Amino acid sequence: QVQVVESGGGLVQAGGSLRLSCTASGRSISTSAMGWFRQAPGKEREFVAVITWSGGSTDYADSVKGRFTISRDNAKNTVYLQMNSLKPEDTAVYYCAAGLSIASLRRLSGSWGQGTQVTVSS
Repeated sequence: QVQVVESGGGLVQAGGSLRLSCTASGRSISTSAMGWFRQAPGKEREFVAVITWSGGSTDYADSVKGRFTISRDNAKNTVYLQMNSLKPEDTAVYYCAAGLSIASLRRLSGSWGQGTQVTVSS
């Protein structure tokens, strides 16, 4: 069983930056990708970004392309989400997940963390 723990959320003004971290424990070869998702009040959980452990292939939601960057540190079993040029509409609980593949994560299938709140003030 893979466990993931997120950290790094907080309150920031519009235009500011935050970096989220997600550490996976119990990772095995069957968990090949990690992803970030978010859920705003009254909305469904949505895909933000994903990366593979091997090769570092990435994919992003159109709404964050050019502003967010996902990266990984294999030695630390940690994935990061660097968020720049933040907007009030980025406000949400951000979740990290470990999955079998990019495709499975985009179907919201994986092992989930508890989430970390990101609030962007205008």
